[in-house]
Amino acid sequence: MADVAARLGISKMTVSRALTRTSARSRGASEELRQRILSTSREMGYVIDRTASAFSSKRSGFVAVLIPSLNNSNFADTVHGLTLALEDTGLQVLFGYTDYDLPTEERLLRAMLTRRPEAVVLTGGSHLPSVRKMLKAAAVPVVEMWDMLQDPIEHTVGFSNAEATAELVRQLHAKGYRRMAFMGGTPERDPRGAERRQGFEAAAKELGLPQDRIVVVGPTPPVSMAHGAQAVVQVMQRWPDTDALVCVSDHPAFGALMECQRRGWAVPQRLAIAGFGSFEVSTACHPRLTTVVIDCAGIGRATGELLKRAITEVRNGKRLEAETVMIPFEIAQRESS
Repeated sequence: MADVAARLGISKMTVSRALTRTSARSRGASEELRQRILSTSREMGYVIDRTASAFSSKRSGFVAVLIPSLNNSNFADTVHGLTLALEDTGLQVLFGYTDYDLPTEERLLRAMLTRRPEAVVLTGGSHLPSVRKMLKAAAVPVVEMWDMLQDPIEHTVGFSNAEATAELVRQLHAKGYRRMAFMGGTPERDPRGAERRQGFEAAAKELGLPQDRIVVVGPTPPVSMAHGAQAVVQVMQRWPDTDALVCVSDHPAFGALMECQRRGWAVPQRLAIAGFGSFEVSTACHPRLTTVVIDCAGIGRATGELLKRAITEVRNGKRLEAETVMIPFEIAQRESS
């Protein structure tokens, strides 16, 4: 500010008032002078430091968002929907990448909270106890997205992974499949995958199908195409009469499909294959994959809209009552089943 003031031959206070958008009339500065100050500031590459105003106003102007993966297109679509919803608010989004690791989530959240976000968005409902303590102490709006939770921190936007998988199993059963298997990753590291497995087991029990045809692959999420290729071989070796394989997501389902083609196992005649998530690969392969379709961008948009209302209430000295927003899913029956 001193440099701008020196260049224009005015006081630093006049520069400060212009940069903080104080009205020209109330401060005795003309609008023409204010525009000259702003133009000169831009020419000199000046960027306003909002730290002090954030502390005094409690409006940092940003939202902290933690997602488990950067290369997962579903989470990318969610983030896109969220940022679009916030586009007209002036709020900025600061992202953190947890790699499905709870201690990493805690570390990133601790760092973000030092910058006083106006709200926090977490993916899923599995967190270390210390994360809940930090968020309670921070007293900012919290949204957990992608899951339906029995004990949410505050707001929830998502769907039931268990119910979605159970519905997939029911629809496969309606098509005549009776000896299904499930493949997924390590439950401890992938809560959403664990819920999908629970949904498979619950539906299998409900329908009187085998519940023990479970293959766990990979030490850490996400479960890959290579894992799917390994899993389908294990399934057919252990339970040769299996007629359908339900995969934790589309990527391992695609890997299983490719392995079947390499081995000459006709899909779906010899083995039906289903995935989860409706990734692009599910429609680009042949045969196209049966899968659970999730409105990922819709999750992001709903989260963003909820954030806007929650932050507005806080700025007005109030608190938005905890909300649960259900995002519908659907089963896409395609040629792989």
